[in-house]
Amino acid sequence: MPDFSSIATKVKRPRGRPPIPIVEHPSPLWEAEAHPIDFHGALDMQMRRHGEPAHRLHRAVKAAGGLTDRKTISDWRRGIKTPQTPASLKVVELIERRYRLPERYLRSRLNRNRAIAGLAPDGVEPSESRRLAWHLPDDFRARSIRERNEILAWVRTNVLSGGTAYSRYHAEVSKHRFSLRFKEDVIPQRRGRGRKGCVELVAPPQLQEEMATLIRFKSATLTDIGYQRSGVWGEETAAQRGEHLALLFGSLAAPSSGPAKGFGASADDLSFAHLVCPGVWDWYVQWRERRRGFFTGWEAEMLLLAAALTREKTGWLRQSPWLADRLVPIRGLVTADQAAEARADWDAACARVHAHALQRAKEITRVARIHRDPFEPLLPILESASPVGEYRKITAEILKRMPDARRYPRSAAESVRSLLMLRLGLHLGLRQKNLRQMLLCPKDRSPTTERELERLKCGELRWSDRDAAWEVLVPCAAFKNAGSAYFAKRPFRLLLPNLDGLYEWIDAYVTTHRRVLLAGANDPGTVFVKTRKRTSTDAAYNQTTFYEAWRLIIQRYGIYNPYTGRGAIPGLLPHGPHSVRDVLATHVLKTTGSYEQASYAIQDTPATVQAHYGRFLPQDKAALAASVLNKVWA
Repeated sequence: MPDFSSIATKVKRPRGRPPIPIVEHPSPLWEAEAHPIDFHGALDMQMRRHGEPAHRLHRAVKAAGGLTDRKTISDWRRGIKTPQTPASLKVVELIERRYRLPERYLRSRLNRNRAIAGLAPDGVEPSESRRLAWHLPDDFRARSIRERNEILAWVRTNVLSGGTAYSRYHAEVSKHRFSLRFKEDVIPQRRGRGRKGCVELVAPPQLQEEMATLIRFKSATLTDIGYQRSGVWGEETAAQRGEHLALLFGSLAAPSSGPAKGFGASADDLSFAHLVCPGVWDWYVQWRERRRGFFTGWEAEMLLLAAALTREKTGWLRQSPWLADRLVPIRGLVTADQAAEARADWDAACARVHAHALQRAKEITRVARIHRDPFEPLLPILESASPVGEYRKITAEILKRMPDARRYPRSAAESVRSLLMLRLGLHLGLRQKNLRQMLLCPKDRSPTTERELERLKCGELRWSDRDAAWEVLVPCAAFKNAGSAYFAKRPFRLLLPNLDGLYEWIDAYVTTHRRVLLAGANDPGTVFVKTRKRTSTDAAYNQTTFYEAWRLIIQRYGIYNPYTGRGAIPGLLPHGPHSVRDVLATHVLKTTGSYEQASYAIQDTPATVQAHYGRFLPQDKAALAASVLNKVWA
């Protein structure tokens, strides 16, 4: 057996040259006169200027406590990737320190077109973590616990939840949904609120049938023989009224011991026939008052709906005595005697609830308070001297943070879409529905005929060869107030002004960015399309998704964040696309003092403008008069 102890231990010597010692601050090989504006170009220039390849810089960064690999630095240098985590941002800071660059020399060149991952604190739900990441400072995790809590509270209150009393109330009550769910062919999902899998919330077949009959009666082009009606519901109105009635029946069916504290009636017993009982309406409006703490105009509107349904000659309930057979007693709400009395004389029962609803509506209107003030999120804009000029700052912020389309095509496309949403909203003053459903006709196609647009009930953005300009044509039938004197049964037509590069952005969006957003998805033909994703292949916006898209623009670009320095307007709160009409009307009022001219900006009547926007005019009237008188002293 060999004696291993006598064998000399051989020590392996490393092959090749020993690594070059790490220098804390390498000297530059030349003085830089021009500096690239993008991150990857600046990093590449500084690495060449200091004579360091990626592997040597990686060794130095690792020795200084940075966590990354050599390939990552190579990808940054070539523009394949960008730093997107707190750890990678720390590496960027170490590189700046190593090359003795000015503070945030590289960081300032990072285009924040994506959220920094890993910023949100532990224990936060993934859905909230993704939303929080956009609004937290890059050094969030390095700050004290007190500062982190303060930042989180500010972001959650002023950016995510909305900041108003109504938004906090709505966020709380929406956690416990109680509305009965109807089939989509009965009530179109106006806001995408279908709740899959919630079998207990589905309305029974009898109620589904009654709801379908009502909506068909109010929406059909021609009424059934023998029926009369006053007014017709459009698709949006039918969906809205259906939702409101679904809430009513849902509250009656919700358990009294549950979070909603409903009445606890059996859903199978419920019928539209119960709406001829005054006690049902009294319970419902008082239940809403208990939940909210006070009455609002919403309860008065519901009572007016009850009055309309039971109106003589044209009310649907009044003309549907067949419902009487479905009126069953509900303990504590409808007695057997009341049910029998209504079945015996249906017309008299409808007359009683009609008078009762009108009287209750007057009583509630007298004490109603405003809970959802539509102007509250916009006060910093509406109270400024130039509301449109103030709102325009948001578009400037989008342009300021516009990513490079060559390297980030989808992010750039989303930014251009955001820009055009706000620009077209400010130029046109259309309601959300008209802006969302507006079709697109590229320059190489013939415009859709006015008759076809009237049939589709939507407008179109098209190129006018005669005027050499982009124009928007919307038939009056597409508007909510189609019968208004403003239209006089004629279409709305407006040539878009080629201001601040608007035509360049429209051309770029139509030819390039819109195709990037679709990514092969079916084209709905509208101007604005959603980004195709693995979880969302439908490119068409609905009312909810369009509202959320606009709100997201305001959250990311509109609200000034003191902790990140991003955002355009201090004090602004999240809001939807309808608010742009408030901005336009208030701006014209402040500038001219004319309700009539303000009504032109939002395709409405002076009376409507006076009713909604009069609160902003008194002090501005004085200012307008003073500007005339003060010229004497000039």
